[in-house]
Amino acid sequence: MNGLGAAAEQRAADFIVAQGLKLITRNWRCRFGEIDLIAKDGKTLIFIEVRSRSSPNFGGAASSIQRSKQEKLIRTAQLYLQTLSPLPPCRFDAICIDGDDLVWLKDCIQAN
Repeated sequence: MNGLGAAAEQRAADFIVAQGLKLITRNWRCRFGEIDLIAKDGKTLIFIEVRSRSSPNFGGAASSIQRSKQEKLIRTAQLYLQTLSPLPPCRFDAICIDGDDLVWLKDCIQAN
């Protein structure tokens, strides 16, 4: 990960902790991919994708989470969930950083 990506992840981690979430782990990897941040909001487990762009030009950070990336995140989260018992309620969030602007998109990816 480059310096800008690491800085964006750190900013996102600091932000969610300031919002009252408990950070469980960062950069959880498996054969399907990586989840940037995993946190808990009460009893809900949250898988968080962090996206950063220097500016909102060309669609910005949120538009960069294509369907193929969403599917990879879902498969990765399913593998992570196999390590837990009982299964907690879950959701997928994204923290999108465009320049200085940070937007927290809650429950933005659906695992039909």
